[in-house]
Amino acid sequence: MKYNLSQSEENYLKSIYNLIDKTKSSLINTNLIADDLKTKASSVSEMIKKLSEKELIEYKKYKGSQLTENGNAIAVQVIRKHRLWETFLVEKLNFEWDEVHEIAEQLEHIKSIKLTNKLSEFLGHPKFDPHGDPIPNEKGIFPKQHFVINLKQVKQGQFAEVVNIGSDNKNLLIFLTKNNIGIGTKIKCVDIYDFDDSIKIELMDKRTLILSKKVIKNINVKLN
Repeated sequence: MKYNLSQSEENYLKSIYNLIDKTKSSLINTNLIADDLKTKASSVSEMIKKLSEKELIEYKKYKGSQLTENGNAIAVQVIRKHRLWETFLVEKLNFEWDEVHEIAEQLEHIKSIKLTNKLSEFLGHPKFDPHGDPIPNEKGIFPKQHFVINLKQVKQGQFAEVVNIGSDNKNLLIFLTKNNIGIGTKIKCVDIYDFDDSIKIELMDKRTLILSKKVIKNINVKLN
């Protein structure tokens, strides 16, 4: 079945998908969606009704919303376009990784499947975007990331490599850039401070840096 969805409808489907992935819950309540999209709960309720009528989500009273198979497929393709455009902007147009999210938010709503597939081909069918987020293929299948853990799980003395930044927050990405931390950066956990859950890391150039709990929770790594 073909759907002619508005940008707003696609954003709701993407939001529910991302919230399901983040919370590991199959049902997402209205207030959570409203917070994510920075809108009113009443507006979310109206959209839920509309998407339910199109059989793209299922709403369970007092429990929340979940995506149908068709709703899930659409959300995944929007995410695919977003991450491909972010990759294009960074790799081919030399944008910084903290500049591309809002632009990709606009480009992800382009309808042409052919353009999306050509873009993927042009980029060499990348599996991960500049932030380390997996890019689903044409069939909606995500590449697997093996042995990825959050930086807070790294123990003192262990070595790790940054493989994903779990936030598109511009200030966070600028902070990481200024400190030469990006995808592929190798670090050593030098010390762990129980007082505020911050950690001291050592970079390859022997610089040391103390990272706050707020920063740590957004950095995912694999052990070396």
